Amino acid sequence: MSWNHVDGENKGKVVLYALSTCEWCKKTRLLLEDLKVDFSYIYVDLLEGDERSELIEEVKRFNPQLSFPTVVLNDENTIVGFNEEGIREALE
Repeated sequence: MSWNHVDGENKGKVVLYALSTCEWCKKTRLLLEDLKVDFSYIYVDLLEGDERSELIEEVKRFNPQLSFPTVVLNDENTIVGFNEEGIREALE
């Protein structure tokens, strides 16, 4: 799987599941970059076959509705959709 990584301040494990064509996903990625947070992200729609199926199941564990963007902090705190206030609070 081709995860992308952005270096920044360590705020724990921060993962963004996104779609390459989603403007809200792009805004979420740019927010995380602006906050200078260390995070990884992946565009689910660019995956194929088993990789895509596996990642979809992974996203569903955190967000059963499988909507994007989905941000997961430390495998326990999930923020669905573009939620600037929620992301800022979770990273404090």
